[in-house]
Amino acid sequence: MSQTQLLLIIGPTAVGKSSIIDRALNDYPHLVDIITYTTRNMRAGESEGNPYHFVTAAKFKELEGSGFFLETADVHGNCYGTPRDQFERAGAAGKCVIADVDVQGAKKLAKMFPRTQTIFLMPPSLETLRERFIKRGLTNEADLTKRLETAAREIAQAQDFDHLIVNDRLDSAYAAVCEVIERMLEA
Repeated sequence: MSQTQLLLIIGPTAVGKSSIIDRALNDYPHLVDIITYTTRNMRAGESEGNPYHFVTAAKFKELEGSGFFLETADVHGNCYGTPRDQFERAGAAGKCVIADVDVQGAKKLAKMFPRTQTIFLMPPSLETLRERFIKRGLTNEADLTKRLETAAREIAQAQDFDHLIVNDRLDSAYAAVCEVIERMLEA
């Protein structure tokens, strides 16, 4: 498992991580996505397994206790976990794993997998991020404030990662991510 190549896309909620990953999966067949487990509620347009496996808090705790997850984190009051079995299958198939994880999870996984590259996807500004939250339907002021505070804490750690890419325009940010992917796949 330690030989598995891993590309982690990190950044605040609504910065464009899923859009980048979806494009990369389409353009690079050697990449495989890991579907994270979460206790958060499903949003409109989501379904079981897309983009998460949605489980109850009790089920999450049971899975966590059995060693099912490589790492877990509490984000915005919800639990998220990276499943071990998906990593093992990807590594056995010689695939490079691409995953959207939070700052805590990225640091844990990078220590576990020496062939990890990390990309912190940065918003052009917190105001731009606020606008993206509102477009997503997050209009509750308390929730907006909490998410912006979390984003500011995450952004303060951006320099801890291998690459910093500002997502001011999706196409240019994606091109920068592709450069990292191509270097990884050549190694």
